[in-house]
Amino acid sequence: MKIQSIQLKGFKRFTDLTIRNIPVTTKLVIIAGPNGCGKSSLFDGMNTWHKLWKGQGNHWKSEYHAKSSAFNFSRIDQAVKVSFHGTEPTDQEERKKGLYVRTAYRNDPQFRLDSLSRTGSQLDENRFNFLMENDAAVSRNYQRLASQAFKDAFVDYDGNATIAEFRQHVVGDIRDSMRRVFPDLILNDLGDPLEDGTFFFNKGSSHGFDYKNLSGGEKAAFDLILDLVVKSKDFDNTIFCIDEPELHMNTRLQGSLLQEMYDLISDESQLWISTHSIGMMRKAKEIAEANPDKVVFLDFDNLDFDQTQMIEPIKPNRAFWESVLHVALDDLATLVTPKRIVICEGVPYGTGTVLNEAHDAECLNKIFADEYPDTKFLAGGNCHDVASDKHALIGAISALASGAEVIRMIDRDDRSSDDIRDLKAQGIKVLSRRHLESFLFDDEVLDALCESVSQPQKKQEVKDAKMLAIQDSIGRGNPPDDIKRASGQVYTSVKRILGLTSMGNDPRSFMRSTLYL
Repeated sequence: MKIQSIQLKGFKRFTDLTIRNIPVTTKLVIIAGPNGCGKSSLFDGMNTWHKLWKGQGNHWKSEYHAKSSAFNFSRIDQAVKVSFHGTEPTDQEERKKGLYVRTAYRNDPQFRLDSLSRTGSQLDENRFNFLMENDAAVSRNYQRLASQAFKDAFVDYDGNATIAEFRQHVVGDIRDSMRRVFPDLILNDLGDPLEDGTFFFNKGSSHGFDYKNLSGGEKAAFDLILDLVVKSKDFDNTIFCIDEPELHMNTRLQGSLLQEMYDLISDESQLWISTHSIGMMRKAKEIAEANPDKVVFLDFDNLDFDQTQMIEPIKPNRAFWESVLHVALDDLATLVTPKRIVICEGVPYGTGTVLNEAHDAECLNKIFADEYPDTKFLAGGNCHDVASDKHALIGAISALASGAEVIRMIDRDDRSSDDIRDLKAQGIKVLSRRHLESFLFDDEVLDALCESVSQPQKKQEVKDAKMLAIQDSIGRGNPPDDIKRASGQVYTSVKRILGLTSMGNDPRSFMRSTLYL
């Protein structure tokens, strides 16, 4: 079962939020954003909607669910609507397995059972009603495993199997998953379900290691792995929603856990997680690179949910990853460097007027953010400063960012072919045109600008104005390809012809805020 869109109207934080265009191929949905941005509220809405949809009754509570008294609803389906790809199932058993949610409060520190009882269908299990409630699942899953093992031993399993084979049958899948996340932690057995019923592990040289003695991170990861292994037997066509799965875990463990959860669910299902952790996001990036059609990112950061909002899957660029790092690491985010740093011409930050600081670098960072998210452009002064590394940026970058590739790049200006060859021999790259303005004021870019403001009929008029500006510049003694000298007149003419407002107050801000798109 795959979700296509969700709408929440007047629900908790949201005045009117629509999430749409989730592709049918999607297996993993990452909801990114800081604490308090509404990630948990989304899952709360989906969970409450699902209870009504599967026939468990209307759980709408105005004092808990309604954003304000202006949304005087009586049913949850007036506030939350979920649309699926394909035909929506009408069979109640299929609807029961349609959604499975884990809250962020997964606290089951210890347990010990001394009796077995009938567990019933997993599809009818109800551990909580609201996402603010505790979601203890380990002991329940133990009871289910032990009961099933008891039944298998006497009814269903091969009577000729050895004890070792039977143990592998009971806990083998869970043991294998745990070993991929914790190589030194081996699930051994279930103890005696009628006397000291709990999970026992081998950890290093310790045998019979009680579940209660696991670390917080080990318990948190074991809980989610155990739950997915047990639940996936029945929830095989399901939207799994896990709120902040990274709790109590270090970044390495977060990544390993996400990979394991992704592998555990079927391709017919989806895994939705809300997170602001660097470990989860880094692993999600790796999975997306290996499976570009199966992973989508939804960005909840910097959105005013008092207003109508439309969220669609984004293609993560450098700005997105920097935002993620700032949320996860706060001030430490500035220490995380890209794989490639290009030193280009421009006034370095802190050395000139704010208007002119790092102009080329800012444009280039925006232009290449999607195609080269691991590349960062820095202003290094004029062409001679960049070529000679006057500001010693290469040494500073190499010291702070071990392994980062550093490239120097300058404008072509009036350099001859011999000049360019000599510069390339020194490892200095040269633009193929005179300067950045030659690219940003190109006819193709101006045509795209006309299209973007729904005035394609004015393409020729804009290009004629550009040619007039170039002719006027030539009349002032400038070279024909020196678009920078003509950019002021081009900027003024384009704004007038297209009636543009709020798109930059001068040619350079116009380039940075509008033309780079």
